[in-house]
Amino acid sequence: MDLEYIKRRQKQLERKRRRAEKLEAEKEAARVAKMEAEAREQAEISARRKRLLEQQQDERFRQKHIQRKEKLAEQKWDNELDTLLAQIKKRFEKDNKLEEIRIIIQNREPSLQELDWESWLSIPLNRKLADLDFERAMEMFKRDNLMAKRLKPQRRSRAGGRPRKIEPNYALSFTGNDADGSRADLVATQFNPHDPDGSGKPLAESGFTVAYWYRPDESYNNSFHISWKVHTNSRFDFGLMDADQPYIGVGPENKKLTTKWETMLSTSGNDDIKSTFLDDDGKILKNGTWMHIAVTYAGTDNIDGDGNYLRKIYVNGRHIYGGFGETKQSVNWTRKADTMVQGVAFGMRAVQASGTDSESGLRNTKYNNGNACGLNEIAFYKEEKNAAWVASVYDGGTSYNHKNSGGSGLVGYWRFNEGNGTTAKDSSGLGHHGTLTNASYGTAIDNAVDILPPSGTPGWNKTPKGYGR
Repeated sequence: MDLEYIKRRQKQLERKRRRAEKLEAEKEAARVAKMEAEAREQAEISARRKRLLEQQQDERFRQKHIQRKEKLAEQKWDNELDTLLAQIKKRFEKDNKLEEIRIIIQNREPSLQELDWESWLSIPLNRKLADLDFERAMEMFKRDNLMAKRLKPQRRSRAGGRPRKIEPNYALSFTGNDADGSRADLVATQFNPHDPDGSGKPLAESGFTVAYWYRPDESYNNSFHISWKVHTNSRFDFGLMDADQPYIGVGPENKKLTTKWETMLSTSGNDDIKSTFLDDDGKILKNGTWMHIAVTYAGTDNIDGDGNYLRKIYVNGRHIYGGFGETKQSVNWTRKADTMVQGVAFGMRAVQASGTDSESGLRNTKYNNGNACGLNEIAFYKEEKNAAWVASVYDGGTSYNHKNSGGSGLVGYWRFNEGNGTTAKDSSGLGHHGTLTNASYGTAIDNAVDILPPSGTPGWNKTPKGYGR
């Protein structure tokens, strides 16, 4: 009985164990199935999230593309509109200009007497026509004079007065201070490059333009026809280094320009005018040939996009230096407070002497390094003029009037048309009148001048109008 019970009990336990294992297996299968289901669901969620992110990114790209196209289209339209408006404005201005020219030509009357260009321009309608259309004004000027020749003898003016007196044209000649028999003559002015108009604004900051007619009568080393030097870093020199190169010193000593004339003409593409004022060896002519020189400086207020303060040189209306890749073309001319009793000199160089003037407290002045030459129509401006302006001045010849036609910025203008006396009037209205004198006018004289004691003054030369052309 005990044995049977044990067997039966064992069978019961075995069935219970199998049921427990089956149940456990079912639970495990259910757990695995659940985990797999959760994993599939998570994968689907990740996939949906990824698709959503991709869709969102695609939409952003599409919107950016649409915005870019719209912006480009808007810019294109704005540019086209600006161009159209500019064309309309230009056409409108041109039409107005043509109408104004037509009215002037219709209302003006010929002078009925032969006039030089300057006198012709003194008539308001003629001057206005020249400002609007220079070529047409020149045509009318020639036509008026041709008509006047045909109507000789000259008629009286409409008001019954005498015909207009034509102003003679003079130039000044200087002998320099190194040649035999030289007199060390000059014109002394009070023109100060550090404050040309009393505003306290130096040309170093505002920029400047110097324009003048020059006739070299010698090519002596380091000789100056327009010059002022208070010390090494504050110079305002225009002259010759020697026979084949200029000496243009603006600001510091290490920035002086002594490039050969021939090199400047070749570099700038102006070989065709070499024979105008140079001989076969590239040396400056000394046969009475006049040349027009203009020097411009941008000033530290007008630095360009490359950080340069450009200095440019023009000869006979042509741009020959500055902006052609030359070295040392950028000049930072720092203002110096030092100044002298005398200002810029013509025909020689004004330089600082030892000692101080008892009345003004300024440093004394001496004169040296003169240049035998002729000078006429010297004009200083406190701004940089452009190439078109320089060309118009050259085209106007010695009849060009800077006071009437030069535009803004004029701070000194010596025409040398007095013809006699010892005063060269400054026509700018700022009173920088010059005194015709010699090196003894300074408070000290250097040894080079002492060799030939200064005597006499510059000589007046009567010349025909427009001799420089």
